Amino acid sequence: MTGKGSATGGDAVANKSATSAVVVGAGIGGLTVARALARAGIETLVLDGRDAPGGSVRSHQVAGLTLDAGAESFATRGGHVAALLDDMGLGERITTPNPVGAWVQLPDVARPMPRGGVLGVPGRPCSSGIRRTLGLAGAARAWLDLILPARVGAGGSLREQVERRMGRRVVERLVHPVVGGVYGADPSDVTLAALAPHLAAELPRARGSLARAVRAVDTGLPAGSAVQGLSGGLHLLTSALVDDVVAHGGKVQVRSKVTGVARDGDGWTVTVTGTQGTAGPTTTGHRADLLVLASPALTGLPGLDEVELDEGRPSTLVTLVVDDARLDAAPRGTGVLVAPGCTQVKAKALTHSTVKWPWLAEQAGPGRHVLRVSYEGNTLGEWTDANRAARRDAALVDASRLLDLELAPDSVVGFDVVVWTQAMPRPSAAHREAVATVKNLAETTPGLWVTGSWVAGTGLAAVASDARAVAEAIIAEHA
Repeated sequence: MTGKGSATGGDAVANKSATSAVVVGAGIGGLTVARALARAGIETLVLDGRDAPGGSVRSHQVAGLTLDAGAESFATRGGHVAALLDDMGLGERITTPNPVGAWVQLPDVARPMPRGGVLGVPGRPCSSGIRRTLGLAGAARAWLDLILPARVGAGGSLREQVERRMGRRVVERLVHPVVGGVYGADPSDVTLAALAPHLAAELPRARGSLARAVRAVDTGLPAGSAVQGLSGGLHLLTSALVDDVVAHGGKVQVRSKVTGVARDGDGWTVTVTGTQGTAGPTTTGHRADLLVLASPALTGLPGLDEVELDEGRPSTLVTLVVDDARLDAAPRGTGVLVAPGCTQVKAKALTHSTVKWPWLAEQAGPGRHVLRVSYEGNTLGEWTDANRAARRDAALVDASRLLDLELAPDSVVGFDVVVWTQAMPRPSAAHREAVATVKNLAETTPGLWVTGSWVAGTGLAAVASDARAVAEAIIAEHA
């Protein structure tokens, strides 16, 4: 979020009379702010270049099932998402995953993910699960974290910090699969503070020990259980937010790509290229008193010519709906995270959604299963039926290997391929520096506010917390 510094007297008076706002980006951050502004009586327009609102929280239809096409769960830390869901009347739908837990596919063998970890960092390095995954030598090296001086591993990337304190095997067999599969990032590109600020904050009290810090913040439940979802799908949050914005006089306009923003007197002009209705592309301008950037639309803002935000690595999600009663036995729990060096599969993760979410298993019916196979990068290429079919076939091969169960091609009763871009910017040092520059501009520019994952960080918990704080600050200053 950003707050405002002192403004000139004239600007302050003008701001107090603000009655309209343009929100760029219809992800959860933008919609959360837009809902609050519309409810406060501010005329609100939300613009998004995609064909549907929600960002990475949206739905698709596969084999008659309405499924999450992107995010399907949220981190429970801080209670920020749960509070938003309660506020939207969805609190009773909050549900927890099946506690059976997930597995990790190592280069030579698959193992259940050990209990009691954060980002794959173990809280009890010598537990039986850790020994099975790391081996005796790897577990012994990880145990050294408990006695190493606090200065060891301080600073640097997540990979450097964990490797120096716990050894390379912890990084390769636990941390990398989690960070790559869940966050779409490489441990070398991110820091502990960026992905798990609550864990980083505990380190001083833990005398630098990662294991002690994990034990202090972890609930001790199976890996992945520090998340929740919604019965019916997380996309219900997007629908509820859009409906509430519209119900209070706001507008949500998709297929409207913002191509420039400019300060215009005491307000803003937002330039949009869109494809509304049957007409071809058109360029229009919208004027508003307030501008909220919930997505990086920086063209036209002064002093940002040199800013290069990380757009995140594209990722491809192949969803398979499969009829095979053998999957009822949940051969790999709620899914599989893939460690580096696993040449037998190309996927980075597999989620067995009908095992993870009991409500979905009930909806799908006996013997029918939903498998989500994810890949790093845009592996689809040109959008053709042949390419989509090729991705389906490749995902079925990878799913068979990860589940250790040969799945027949004719068992697939439906599939879809989704390519995500700009969904998860990597919280690298360069990206944080660029975000700081943008925030500084927003702090000193009347009527300009920023929110969304590009500034708040990856995950709905971070986005929801930041968006709510931004909305409160805007309303306090302008409503």
